[in-house]
Parts: sequence; structure tokens; C-alpha cells
Amino acid sequence: MNYKVNDRGYYGNFGGAYIPEMLYPNVEELRNNYLKIISEEGFKKEFYDLLKNYVGRPSPLYFAGRLSQKHSTKIYLKREDLCHTGSHKINNTIGQILVAKRLGKQKIIAETGAGQHGVATATVCALIGMECTVYMGKVDMERQKPNVERMRILGAKVVPALSGNMTLKDATNEAMRHWINNPTDTHYIIGSVVGPHPYPDMVARFQSVISEEIKKQLEEQEGNPYPDYVFACVGGGSNAAGAFFNFLDDEHVNLVAVEAAGKGINSGESAATTALGKPGVLHGSKTLLIQTEDGQVIEPYSISAGLDYPGIGPIHSHLFEVGRAKFVSATDDEAMDAGIGLSKLEGIIPAVESAHAIAALDQFQFDKDDIVVVNLSGRGDKDLETYIRWGKY
Repeated sequence: MNYKVNDRGYYGNFGGAYIPEMLYPNVEELRNNYLKIISEEGFKKEFYDLLKNYVGRPSPLYFAGRLSQKHSTKIYLKREDLCHTGSHKINNTIGQILVAKRLGKQKIIAETGAGQHGVATATVCALIGMECTVYMGKVDMERQKPNVERMRILGAKVVPALSGNMTLKDATNEAMRHWINNPTDTHYIIGSVVGPHPYPDMVARFQSVISEEIKKQLEEQEGNPYPDYVFACVGGGSNAAGAFFNFLDDEHVNLVAVEAAGKGINSGESAATTALGKPGVLHGSKTLLIQTEDGQVIEPYSISAGLDYPGIGPIHSHLFEVGRAKFVSATDDEAMDAGIGLSKLEGIIPAVESAHAIAALDQFQFDKDDIVVVNLSGRGDKDLETYIRWGKY
């Protein structure tokens, strides 16, 4: 079974590039050049040098002793929360801005939900000296105020998306519109494994540094590069794609993707795409998405701004369809309890997105010698308001 993208931009039945004619030249330029660019020695040297000296990689693989005791197994946390800007998002934005520079682009646009991708994009634009515009749903701007201000301090223009339910999907729509109107000088840094080919593959490749490091670190700490389980939260799914990437062909590694069930899968306020979705086209690719009988996108909901997306990336739709990854979900309540639980057990306040992955540990019975890796994709600083409003600590 092949889990990587094929030369037509598909993962099994999912993927492709369903784009307006106006965007065809941009996407084709990227598709024709990205593999060549990222395989150049000069690119690799610059990319890995920035990951090491700017981002602070490798991020630690931390043995969580007290969490392990709680679950009677061996649990490691991949500490993406310790990366510069506070999440895994910077891995991809550095890669993409180096590609944009080599394609001669002068301006960058991006979309963001939780604000982490927006901050990471604004950061690399400041680093390279490019103009930056970030689209963000008005609702997300209100619940992620610190990230909005960080983007502005870094020199980015933050534009509110005022359509739909004013969250991530709507910000993506606005960014796509901007790109259609400014095709020649602008590169769109998509933050997740979504969008038209080659974006899902390109983002997954830049994020694959996560699983590359996990293998080396487990070899050092356990004498075995292969965990029994890898857990990661999934909205669009970039941190999960990165954490799974180098284990896809190793069938004995159980891959667990955790979606946001919101107020309950069948509550009408959920973002659990694999439980509720069916195939359709969203933001340029064929994937699973939550939609009505006649194909209208149903507005998703999650307490976490980064997981309330109505679809998942085509790679994840494929992994779900063929059964390579197990998709489970955690409710708002379960995620918030897990986030506060981790804070008290390990002294680590996770992003509410990452707390969904921690919450899902309760759904499994592990053997005492199992090696379980949870990708801790972001830190909880940005979510203090959410934790404070929750109040149950």
C-alpha cells in the first residue's frame, strides 16, 4: 500500500488540484518546481541551519514519568511546543518562505485559525524581509488576541474574515481570493496539509522533520526507533502528518489521529470529520468534509481554534479510508480536563489542540512495555483565556 502522494497529486481517492483557472499558473509553477528546489543542497543546508539555530531543533522527546504511571505504560512527549513561536507551524513556514524566495516572490499571504501559523508566517516574513498579510476569522481573532498582537508586532497586516462563522474555513476563503487577485508576486503559505496539490505533500515533507527526529531520539533512549503508538491531534492535520510521515510504511506502528468532537459527535457542534464527513471538494482538493446532502459545507465547532475546520487533509482521508491510521475524537470537556491534567502531572500547559491528543490516551489499554509518543504540537500560552474561562482547575 502506498501512503505517499502519487504523480497526479492524489493519495488514493483523495487530493488533486481543483482550482479556478486564475490560480492555475501559480499552482503549476509550484508543482513544477517544489521537489527540485527542496532537494537542492543549498536549500537543504539553509533549511536545516534555520531549524537548528533559529527554531531550536531538534525539539526534545521527553519521557513523561508521571503521565506514564497514570496510564501504566511508557509515554514520551514530542515537545513541538518548545519550538520558536510556540508550535510545529514554524517548520513549514521556514520551508515555504525559502521556496517562495527561490521562485522570486515578494509578498506572502497566509490563513490562520489558532493564530500559531499566522505568527509563524509573520515571523519568517520578518526574518527574510517580505511583506506579510494574514487572514483570520473575526471569531478567532477575539479568542486568540495575544497571537493577533504578536503578528502585528512582527510587522504583519492581520485582516479579519467576516463571512460564514468567521473562523478558519472563512479565513482560507479570503486568502484564496487575495491570491487569485495577486497571482504573480505573491506566494500563499498554506499552514496545513490541505489545499490543492502540491501543498499537502509539501507541508507534510517540511513537517516530517518531527518523525525523523522521533526515530533518532527513540533509538538513543530506547534502543529502538519504532514506537508502538504515535498520537497527534488533527484539524487540517499538519502536525499529525509530520509525526506519522516516517512511520507510514511501518505497519507495526499504530497511528492515532484525534479529532475535535466539540460538544459531542452528534451534537451539531463538532469538527469530527471522519465520523461526520463524506467526500467532497474544499479549498482545492478532494477530501472528507462535513457537508449537507446537497454539498454545502456545515460549519464545524471546537473549543480549540486550530481544530474547527470542516475537513481534513487528503493524506488523512486516505489513511482513514484504508485503515492505516485509527481516527478517534475527544470532546471539549475531555480535552480541557486533559490539558489541566497534563499541567498538574508534568508541569506542561499544552495548547488546547494538543490536549485533544492527550485526552485520547484514556481510550486505549496499553501494555506496560509499549512505547507511546504523543506529539505535543503547541504550548498553552495562547489558550490561557480559554483555560481561565473554563475555570475548572
